[in-house]
Amino acid sequence: MASHPHSFNNLPTDPIATARDALNGLAVGDAFGAQFFVPDNRAALRERRLPDAPWPWTDDTEMACSIHQLVMHHGAVDQEELARSFAERHDFDRGYGPAMNRMLRLVRQGGDWRELSAGLFDGQGSWGNGAAMRVAPLGARYPGDPARAAEQAALSAEVTHTHPEAVAGAVAVAVAASRAAHGRTEPVTGTALLDTVLDLTPPGRVRDGVVEARRLLDEPHVELAAHTLGNGRQVSAVDTVPITLWCAARNLTDYETALWTTASAGGDVDTTCAIVGGIVASRVGTEGIPAAWRDRTETLPSWL
Repeated sequence: MASHPHSFNNLPTDPIATARDALNGLAVGDAFGAQFFVPDNRAALRERRLPDAPWPWTDDTEMACSIHQLVMHHGAVDQEELARSFAERHDFDRGYGPAMNRMLRLVRQGGDWRELSAGLFDGQGSWGNGAAMRVAPLGARYPGDPARAAEQAALSAEVTHTHPEAVAGAVAVAVAASRAAHGRTEPVTGTALLDTVLDLTPPGRVRDGVVEARRLLDEPHVELAAHTLGNGRQVSAVDTVPITLWCAARNLTDYETALWTTASAGGDVDTTCAIVGGIVASRVGTEGIPAAWRDRTETLPSWL
């Protein structure tokens, strides 16, 4: 599995710092992955050459910023306030899906987020990957307390994604980020990280996918792993979260390799790279994100 020359000595271990590092890693991953929806950048992906600046981020980062700000202020998820922040910060041009655009507009107009979220997709609720894509900074806020990360992730998911698989996806990513952040003080292997995720992720198809990801940890080829685990092409938690945890667990101390590997799987690349970037930066810190990547990425919003 990949290693990296970055030094981890003296990495900050306080929860505020680990959460901010996760947010930075998520934003860079999101912006990096989004570049590969541009046809002119396909050759850059094959050649592992960085696309030209600037790299704007998408809805993944915008929603993660709302979660990060809320948890920094309150120490926990306040669902009413989170729904209000999602709606007020909502920028239609950031790539939200149609259902989420409509829901957030209705919340702004006074609609009840609980009814709107539960009513999506004929009352099944959304099982999309949107709750998982934004949650790594929340998980990193609780290093060493993955059970707390799981509990808070479920609350954050329910504001927009009530389907049990979407909630499970958010739980799995948050637990991975919590465990990765704790890896700054106690060694953590990819296998141990996935074992913790499996301990706390509710039964269902997402968890089954993580079982498969753990089984495939020694598989060197991301394309073969993605054939089994998915790559986010269906934009569901089920076909997004397992491959991201596989990529993160295999490259937990190497942000650059983790992100190139994730992008090479194709699919919903901004979201998969956002998830992996958030988890790995929970471990390696902002300094573990290559400076050239940070310099190309759009700065975080001024309201944060």
